[in-house]
Amino acid sequence: MKRKRLLHRLLVAAVMSISSTAHAASAPLCYYGVNLSGAEYGERGGVYGTNYTYPTEETIRYFAKKGMTIIRLPFRWERLQPTLGARLDDDELQRLKDTVALVRKHKMSVLLDPHNFGYYDKDQVGKPPVANAAFADFWARLSVEFANQDGVLFGLMNEPHDIPATDWLKAANAAIRGIRAVGARNLILVPGTAWSGAASWETDVIGGANGTVMLGVRDPLDFYAYEFHQYLDADSSGTHETCEGAKAATDAVSNVTAWLKKNGKRGFLGEFGASANADCLDGLKTMFTTMSDNSDAWIGFSYWAAGEWWPASEPFNVQPRDTPERPQMRLLEQMVAKHAPACAAVKPAGK
Repeated sequence: MKRKRLLHRLLVAAVMSISSTAHAASAPLCYYGVNLSGAEYGERGGVYGTNYTYPTEETIRYFAKKGMTIIRLPFRWERLQPTLGARLDDDELQRLKDTVALVRKHKMSVLLDPHNFGYYDKDQVGKPPVANAAFADFWARLSVEFANQDGVLFGLMNEPHDIPATDWLKAANAAIRGIRAVGARNLILVPGTAWSGAASWETDVIGGANGTVMLGVRDPLDFYAYEFHQYLDADSSGTHETCEGAKAATDAVSNVTAWLKKNGKRGFLGEFGASANADCLDGLKTMFTTMSDNSDAWIGFSYWAAGEWWPASEPFNVQPRDTPERPQMRLLEQMVAKHAPACAAVKPAGK
């Protein structure tokens, strides 16, 4: 009898453990969002309102009503800091601040995204004149402006490429040091090189595999996540309407999920997108499901893209127009958890 009771208790404990684990894994993601493209348009000397733009409150309100909880906000480093090592441009900084305030007004978080592909003008980060110290200086200056503001996340750089992974790691760590040196405790999103592609994360594309090298990220607060990008077309570039690469893309998201879990890390899918054909939508659904079922590894995603000037002819576009709502937007809306947790974008002091 005692043996039966013991077996019963062990069985109950095992069932409770499995139930608890399943519940944790199926908890909602923190961030469901879109990229609001426009402020990264044009050359550095572009005229605001003519060559580039920031999202309007009408657009921001629309995505808030759809249940989005984060906006990834691309902008140009050169406009915000016209001279390396010098102060930020007052007018451009104010536009950025005003937009962040609008996003926060509508109770969404915002991910600041210098959309520069690892370059300043035509000079690569890590090489003179854009030494790692210059990259760290930029992030220190920007961080001061948004330090410890609730709901503001820092994305180090959009899609670095042609930079050896070992060199990019040094640049990323320099930027992280700059951010933390000014007392900013905001969540940092760290990309890899090679466009930060999920499909190539564990492949040595240039100077080592991201999946090996980028484990060398050093953050004194240990408050960061990795940012991945993944499209569903044949070459993962996001430049084609068809989705021959849907299976490869969904496999890539599954593979980096396993990598995150193995290494005790967190991930954010900063860019992904597709047209509205059936194969594409099926691929998007699978990617959503993978992230939702593994919310112990994923904090969320931001779809590419929307923005004031995106044409209705753009197949990935989910910007509101005088046209029927895009199937991709309906799918995004369906995926939003009814009670998404409000995850901390700023690490509390003392933790």
